[in-house]
Amino acid sequence: MILKQKTIQKEFTLSGGGLHTGCQVQLKFKPAPQDSGIVFIRTDLPDNPVIKADVNNLFAEAKIHRCTSLGRGQEVIRTIEHLMAVLYGLGITNLILEINGPEVPGLDGGGLDFLTAIKKAGIVEQTAEAHVFAIREPIGVFGEGASIYMVPDPDGHFKVSYTLDYEHPFLRSQFCQMIVNAENFEKEIAPCRTFCLESEAQELLASGFGKGAHYKNTLVVGKNGVKENQLRFHDEFARHKVLDLIGDLSLLGVALRGHVFAIKSGHTLNVQLLKQIAIQKEKYEKAATVPVFVPVPGIGTGTGIGQGAQEIDIQGIMKILPHRYPFLLVDRIVQIEPGKKGIGIKNVTINEPFFQGHFPTRPIMPGVLMIEAMAQTAGVVVLTNEIHRGKVAFFMSVDKVKFRKVVRPGDQLIMEVEVIRDRSRTSQVRGQAKVGEEIVAEADMLFSFTDASYLTDDKEFSEKYS
Repeated sequence: MILKQKTIQKEFTLSGGGLHTGCQVQLKFKPAPQDSGIVFIRTDLPDNPVIKADVNNLFAEAKIHRCTSLGRGQEVIRTIEHLMAVLYGLGITNLILEINGPEVPGLDGGGLDFLTAIKKAGIVEQTAEAHVFAIREPIGVFGEGASIYMVPDPDGHFKVSYTLDYEHPFLRSQFCQMIVNAENFEKEIAPCRTFCLESEAQELLASGFGKGAHYKNTLVVGKNGVKENQLRFHDEFARHKVLDLIGDLSLLGVALRGHVFAIKSGHTLNVQLLKQIAIQKEKYEKAATVPVFVPVPGIGTGTGIGQGAQEIDIQGIMKILPHRYPFLLVDRIVQIEPGKKGIGIKNVTINEPFFQGHFPTRPIMPGVLMIEAMAQTAGVVVLTNEIHRGKVAFFMSVDKVKFRKVVRPGDQLIMEVEVIRDRSRTSQVRGQAKVGEEIVAEADMLFSFTDASYLTDDKEFSEKYS
């Protein structure tokens, strides 16, 4: 499903005191054009400084660890995480936030009041696609008994698994796990409020925090439980930590895909992970736009592909092929001579959906999918020929098929393909699939081509291929 950018339908204003500063502020929400992002405007300061909600604008101050803040010097917006989590949960990507003070109002201490007001104002889908980043490599940070890691999610979800554990009888070993989507966020996360230990309250006030906190907007945990309030969920404390985490990671400015495992993490570790994700995102964006002319050692020995071969990552593959999960079977093209030869890889994992039904007690990769993986590799190669620009390749026939070895979870399938004959309407390609140096499958494949417009023209497709 293609995500679209969103903004709100009409402007509105919320008022209240900041949880930490206690300052009474007005926060005006205004629609914004696509690709503008989430921006705060300090209307109480000279020249009305604009502060974009972005990882590069994090406010770096050592003593600010109980909340997440943006800006520099006096141009600061504090405690943005609850609001930002709601915007992420609702898919709001473009918004102008005019505020006449240094801190977002705390309201109910969670995200519910923000969410209710935004839904009442209305949400508008815009024409541009939302930006998405799927984590590619495991990353993580840890310190002082806490840790947070993020790994690729095989199902393409944004998923959070959070473990909370305080030295307090009412805050012991809470665990929360969920897929973060609009429905789950609204029902399971947005209502969850911030909290603190009663024993911490005076220390926090002495440090300049919690001046706007009270029993209605903060769950104060004493020796006998929550004081002068009631829990909305038995594990509301862990769920609120997930709310904070979502708000912090939303500063990447994209829809995330991956699985976060967090143990006792707070804003400090959340932000450290956010910065690591931003580094990985920049790395892969550069790889997608700049061809890499580096051969891959140990792969494709003897194929005849030279030192100038290009590499294409998954984002580049998806720009060439129309296939998507769960039927995109090529993870990377590690070497390619456009229109001539190529080597692709498929990392076979136990999470592949076909293993659920194909010999599940002794899982092996179906042979037809090995051929399909070779065909997709071949499709990338033939479509990089200039004569096929703007075309879609159809797998028309297969010949001389041989299956020589089984492929199991944990194997890396290496597909080596070579174009034997290439014409404007058809291409013949010879392919081999290997695990290590052993051939596991081989085939000759024939492709035909049609204009890429068929993907959006049902009538044309029906007339040609029905």
